Amino acid sequence: MGKITWKPGTMVYPVPAAMVSCGTLESPNIITIAWTGTICSTPPMTYVSVRKERYSYDLIKEGQCFVINLTTKALVHATDFCGVKSGKDIDKFKTTGLTPTASAKVSAPSILESPVNIECVVKEIKELGSHDMFLAEVVSVTIDDQYLDKTGKLRLDLAEMICYSHGAYYSLGSLLGTFGYSVAKKNKSKRPSKKRRPKK
Repeated sequence: MGKITWKPGTMVYPVPAAMVSCGTLESPNIITIAWTGTICSTPPMTYVSVRKERYSYDLIKEGQCFVINLTTKALVHATDFCGVKSGKDIDKFKTTGLTPTASAKVSAPSILESPVNIECVVKEIKELGSHDMFLAEVVSVTIDDQYLDKTGKLRLDLAEMICYSHGAYYSLGSLLGTFGYSVAKKNKSKRPSKKRRPKK
């Protein structure tokens, strides 16, 4: 087995395929973003990287907020559509049949059909090159309660989440392990009890 060296490029895959909503409830827009992720736990912070020429760039910059809406198998068509069409030309909510809904803490709308809506307030804009990075603090998270089990645990596996990898969308596969399983102590099986000798 050999290795081939390529020129530097964006090869960290798979990545999220998120629909980011911005603008206002009265004039909403959606942009599909793959360049997003967690950058800090306390305070909870995330980012989206957007090209300056994209219609959503100015909406996010002016509104200083956005919502990251996680995507599912049922939303994959809309996810792709919102990534290749411009909000300058069409109303993406009306065209896709998605529903804009008021967010809890920000003026940007959330997507009702998404299982998780992550509301973000922009803290800094970093000019990087082809994209500018909007560093943001997460100020609210809304969960669709149909994905909560009886104990209140979030079961996103039931939502059939999707990801993006090198130009294609994929559904997530089967469970391979849970966090920390590689170092978890195995339950020691109980030793069989010694049989008592019958009394003579």
